[in-house]
Amino acid sequence: MTRRIMLVTHPSRPEVPGLAEAFEQRLAAHGIAVEVVPEGDPTHEIVRTDRVVSPKSPVPPHVDASGCELVVVFGGDGTILRGAEIARPAGTPLLGVNMGRVGFLAEAERDDVDTIVERIVERDYHVEERMTLEVDVLHDGRPVAHNWALNEASVEKSARERMLEVAVEVDGRPLSTWGCDGVVMATPTGSTAYAFSGGGPVVWPDVEALLLVPISAHALFARPLVLGPRTHLAVEVVPHSYVAGVMWCDGRRTVELPPGARIEVRRSSVPVLLARLGHEPFADRLVAKFELPVTGWRGPGPAPVEDAPV
Repeated sequence: MTRRIMLVTHPSRPEVPGLAEAFEQRLAAHGIAVEVVPEGDPTHEIVRTDRVVSPKSPVPPHVDASGCELVVVFGGDGTILRGAEIARPAGTPLLGVNMGRVGFLAEAERDDVDTIVERIVERDYHVEERMTLEVDVLHDGRPVAHNWALNEASVEKSARERMLEVAVEVDGRPLSTWGCDGVVMATPTGSTAYAFSGGGPVVWPDVEALLLVPISAHALFARPLVLGPRTHLAVEVVPHSYVAGVMWCDGRRTVELPPGARIEVRRSSVPVLLARLGHEPFADRLVAKFELPVTGWRGPGPAPVEDAPV
């Protein structure tokens, strides 16, 4: 049976077409077929059947990664999140090659393409599960949309001139009401994305937890919260809110939220699978991606020498 790889590429980076063509040819020489996902037309909004709108490079509806060994992405974190939309339903591991700036979800850089080909040919990689979120939107007690997120589900105000009024609920109990710009509910994977920009903590990916991060909340109690993995979160746009809201999943899929809308978030049973080429400590990834200063570090030093017996 022919081995198959699915390739997702960034639409506008000038170096991508040449790299993608070389990647495809190298794998073809080893009998591995590469299916390139069409970019689609990001200028047209695609309305899903569950009322979720995907205005950012939507995945063509016929794309199916079932039977593929890997979904390989040439792009930044946004393109990798697009690749996750393809990989997750099929249970196919996702391998990101960074063509952007930070590329926190990427496993390799653009100069590593030859090595990536060799590792794919030899099946020399391991697979890591990453937690995802299930997201439901209700209005007047009726479900109006369902979606999921790898990084975060965010509830944001749709107009700049006023604050969004939201009530936050944890495991069926009210926590607080905030006037704010929004609320981010994130996974550990998403802790280095929007939640981090909002002042949330970095959570190691092997920690099972959910994050709740208010954005510019006008309140005394408005600190980020780290919650258990079985926590059920809910955010309600209070009926008297002066502005409507909007929910984003991974910054790619959006639902309008009228006053009275309720957003329920919980851990999903369906993870995203990430293909890893090495066993790099997460601390090393933080240092590399955020260019953290580590000058002066001396390390743990050599092991102490035991005294010789007298």
